[in-house]
Amino acid sequence: MALAPASKVTVFGGTGYVGSQVCERLVQKGYQVTGVSRRGTNPRPNTILDQVNWVVGDATNPQNVQAAVQDADAVVHAMGLLFDVESGLQGFNTIVSGSKSIPSEASTYDNITRKTAMNILDALEQQAKNPLNMLQGKSGKLPMAFVSCAESGWPNVQYGDFVEDNLAPAWLKKYLVAKRAVEDRMMTSTAIRPVIVRPSLIWSWDKLDVLPIIPVFNLANAVGVPFVDKTVRVETLADAIVAGLEQDEVYGVQRFQAMEELAGV
Repeated sequence: MALAPASKVTVFGGTGYVGSQVCERLVQKGYQVTGVSRRGTNPRPNTILDQVNWVVGDATNPQNVQAAVQDADAVVHAMGLLFDVESGLQGFNTIVSGSKSIPSEASTYDNITRKTAMNILDALEQQAKNPLNMLQGKSGKLPMAFVSCAESGWPNVQYGDFVEDNLAPAWLKKYLVAKRAVEDRMMTSTAIRPVIVRPSLIWSWDKLDVLPIIPVFNLANAVGVPFVDKTVRVETLADAIVAGLEQDEVYGVQRFQAMEELAGV
């Protein structure tokens, strides 16, 4: 399905650090944008984000998801958290989270990442079987973008398996299980065109908590450490997601090089 301005795009996690940037760019390009989140409120009032249709929704609830994607021409999953409630580190989300979100008691990697994405995929696959879609001109695979992480690709790079098996903390391993489950399901779905972005550290100049670490990651990548990807600015990531939705030839996993190319960096 070719995506063009005036099409309808639903962004789950639209109030978050990445999601709000995606919403902003989609509105600027003329799309009709619905932002779905637990809060359902504009994170930056009196800006272009006022043009987003902000909806309160629980993406772990299949009925909420079905309602949110019913008329969508494309979907973005930008939900996630670095430290879930089972990690014992959830309090640090107020520091490392771009949206300063505080996880609820149900905020596990499985719920927030895997379950929400599976609900979206279930809803889109169900819609794809609806003969009314053909009558309405909605044929072909609907583009769906998912914000994964560079570490999901560790099994495919030199020393990646060793790092994950021997050095990665338990919380990170669970984080990766959820991300990979979504990636696998997306790549086998017949209803969507998967756009899987795998950023390493995501940053912006106002995100002071990660700025000191950025040069370390970038230097490691520059000297050829195979399991460390170059960091990605949130603006670049958002531009790449929108371009990935628009360009039919974009399919599957996009590492930092592909993201930069899509964003025109």
